[in-house]
Amino acid sequence: MNKILINSWALFTGMGLIMLAHGFQGSLLGVRAVQENFSLTSTGFMLSGYFVGYFFGAKTIPSLISRVGHIRVFAAFASAASIVVLLHSIIISPFTWFILRVITGFSMVCLYTIAESWLNDRASNKNRGSVLSIYMIVLYSSMALGMFFLNFSKPENFQPFILVSLFMSLSLIPILLTKKKPPRFKTISGMTIKELFEASPMGMVSAALCGISHSAMFSLIAVYAASMNFSIFEISFVTFLIAISGAISQWPIGKLSDFYDRRTVIIYSTFLSSFFALCAIFSTGNMHLPDGLASSKTWFYIFTGLFAFFSLPLFALVFAHTNDFVSKEKFVSAGAGLQFVFGLGAMSGPFMCSLFMDLIGENGFFVFLIIFQSAIGFYGIYRMRVRSVIGNPDSQFTPMPTTITPIGMELNPTTEPIEEPINHSEIKKV
Repeated sequence: MNKILINSWALFTGMGLIMLAHGFQGSLLGVRAVQENFSLTSTGFMLSGYFVGYFFGAKTIPSLISRVGHIRVFAAFASAASIVVLLHSIIISPFTWFILRVITGFSMVCLYTIAESWLNDRASNKNRGSVLSIYMIVLYSSMALGMFFLNFSKPENFQPFILVSLFMSLSLIPILLTKKKPPRFKTISGMTIKELFEASPMGMVSAALCGISHSAMFSLIAVYAASMNFSIFEISFVTFLIAISGAISQWPIGKLSDFYDRRTVIIYSTFLSSFFALCAIFSTGNMHLPDGLASSKTWFYIFTGLFAFFSLPLFALVFAHTNDFVSKEKFVSAGAGLQFVFGLGAMSGPFMCSLFMDLIGENGFFVFLIIFQSAIGFYGIYRMRVRSVIGNPDSQFTPMPTTITPIGMELNPTTEPIEEPINHSEIKKV
């Protein structure tokens, strides 16, 4: 473990700074959009641009890295992301911000791909799980911490945008100064949609629905909180709570799925998350009454945190469930296919959710999440009726961030067998 940290300190430091900026920027843009009186539909459209860029970047970036190299591409797109942040504070327009978010999404998937291919190169069969765990901790903790920088200065000022850009630019220093040689890049071919659906209908459908709900949640939670007249600190706290809850829940819920039918765990997780989303709606009823009558936001924080606790491990659960029905040598390609389907869903999530918020009010945010989370659960019930459980599958649950790229799927420790050490004493006996 220590060797991993020492050899990869530059990469983890750089990605930590990037996710610090990413978490900060996501909350900042949502709050600023409310302050600029963007309509909810315009805001959802604007925020969906990130996932549009992410989706198309995932398909085109590998060839660029192969031609130019890891370090140059990392420097180019970290710089691009840094510049784009500053442009948000200069040109205030939903359509312009949509274009800028497309560029940001394209840049971010590039940075993820480089980081994960680098980690793959340094990981061995014995430490893949440890590498992935550290990577997840860096991503989620840095993103969660970045959300508190929303309190640095008022969102209507230009200083917060400068700070985001500063973090992005600082990420270049450890990467460019590292003496470690970049890895040889190899592209990962995914399964076709038809092959993926034939192998695991539950996996493909659930991945698309996860993409819709998770993209909406991360994109619009700050918009929702700002629309509910939360203070800047309260907005940063609720976004922090979602990120941390999702990180904490990966291991316990994932381990349950190794002992029970994963579909059962997925069904319970979706319905429990829907239940707590409904509780969050009811908890908002008296929060904004006049002083002396208003209720505390404590229950809202609790219910929102519990919603994220049961919701955010879903993609990793779906990934593990899909692997139950494919051969071990296809784990990575199946993961790439799931990420493709997830991305298709993610592109539409924020915009669709904003329409709900426009039609039925701010709590349309949670209504939207309830609908799509429950849809996964109901489809899981249907699939359990038509397909029996797999006994002793080769796969096992591995915590997996929703931002993982097809390259990062290789960090799954079950994709390759762990070589057992040779017992020389046994050889002598033979």
